[in-house]
Amino acid sequence: MNVMTDSAYLADESNWDQDTHEHHDTSDTTVFGFWIYLMTDCVLFASVFATYAVLFINTAGGVSGRDIFELDYVAVETAALLLSSITYGFALLFAHKQNKSATLAWLLVTFALGAVFIGMEVYEFHHLIVEGNGPSRSAFLSGFFTLVGMHGLHVTAGLLWMLVMMAEVVKRGLGSKTVTRLSCLSLFWHFLDIVWICVFTLVYLMGVM
Repeated sequence: MNVMTDSAYLADESNWDQDTHEHHDTSDTTVFGFWIYLMTDCVLFASVFATYAVLFINTAGGVSGRDIFELDYVAVETAALLLSSITYGFALLFAHKQNKSATLAWLLVTFALGAVFIGMEVYEFHHLIVEGNGPSRSAFLSGFFTLVGMHGLHVTAGLLWMLVMMAEVVKRGLGSKTVTRLSCLSLFWHFLDIVWICVFTLVYLMGVM
């Protein structure tokens, strides 16, 4: 009987180790696959940046970046997005520590900062269109609205994803799969920060020179 019990115990332990190893491999594959997605998104943004670089001097006798860009306003917008990257880092840190309440609190702060960024961007677009400087006014404005708007759509998608993750944390807690998904969202959110730094530098800073 003891031999049979020991054999069953060893078999169960072996199965547990195998399941754990398979789950670990699945998590690694998920993150690796998401890295591949980010690389394809990077190519997409690079293409739009290149298009903007060609179009930005073609104002068709209309306004240029020097006429419409307000760096103080965009600096606040930028600060909100960069700060949200820091707060998301805190959320992920507490997720790894299995602190559910702190994770949700920092995710909520991150969401609020991201919403501020999007709200300010929508206001900027609305203001430009009301002033007659919509995307159809010139090639420069078409490139500007396309590049900045595409980044804004990505941030909006990230905010929706964040809402889904907050609901998942509330409902299911901080299991390994949930933490892996939070890690993927972290990669996405930090990627958008890097892209925005490029937008701020190449579009806004160089645009007012």
